[in-house]
Amino acid sequence: MRVELIFDPDCPNVEATRQQLSRALQEVGLAEQWVEWDRQDPKSPPYFRRYGSPTVLVDGEDIASQGTREDEVSCCRLYQDSEGKFRGTPSGETLRHALDRRRASGSIESVAARKAARSTWIG
Repeated sequence: MRVELIFDPDCPNVEATRQQLSRALQEVGLAEQWVEWDRQDPKSPPYFRRYGSPTVLVDGEDIASQGTREDEVSCCRLYQDSEGKFRGTPSGETLRHALDRRRASGSIESVAARKAARSTWIG
């Protein structure tokens, strides 16, 4: 599974998103690993400029399923929570749901499953 965080360096919601992402990965039993992409860095893939900041992708899919725009955007990203309120960070629930959906599709293994497989292979 590939988790990516797309952001603008001056975005006020990046650190809170990192914290939510870390917590969500822990809660679903996955390693706290993701790739970060600075939208302003010329080394970042150009198509990431279509997303507002911050955006989290799981296996290339936007966790909020809001799709991408055809042109570049330079804007803050808003997420709607379960109560219909808008906020600048994805909720833990949204993140966990996206991660669990991938787990259900069989595309990822939990940290525990990888450790068990590793210990079985070694032993």
